[in-house]
Amino acid sequence: MFLVVFRNRKRAEIDAQAYGADAARMETLARAQPGFLSFKSYTADDGEVVAISEWSSEAAMHAWGSHPDHAAIQQRGRAEYYHDFTLFACDAPRIRRFERPD
Repeated sequence: MFLVVFRNRKRAEIDAQAYGADAARMETLARAQPGFLSFKSYTADDGEVVAISEWSSEAAMHAWGSHPDHAAIQQRGRAEYYHDFTLFACDAPRIRRFERPD
């Protein structure tokens, strides 16, 4: 598994409707990509967003990162949507699980 964590803060003056439409389109497109496993996004009280995606491999994640539609939206994000962001990626996350027995 390859894990990607995308932390971001949006600019105050973004077009929220355009951002929402672009984000929804990118999630739909990502889910259709070979190697996609999961995606979740959380917004903190202070406005920071943390989005987590899981991919079957680093190659699958790179293919998504370089997809032409995704690349165009990444460019738009830098120009119009984001105040700042940080991307964390790792190919061997330590995974610990707990599940309460029924």
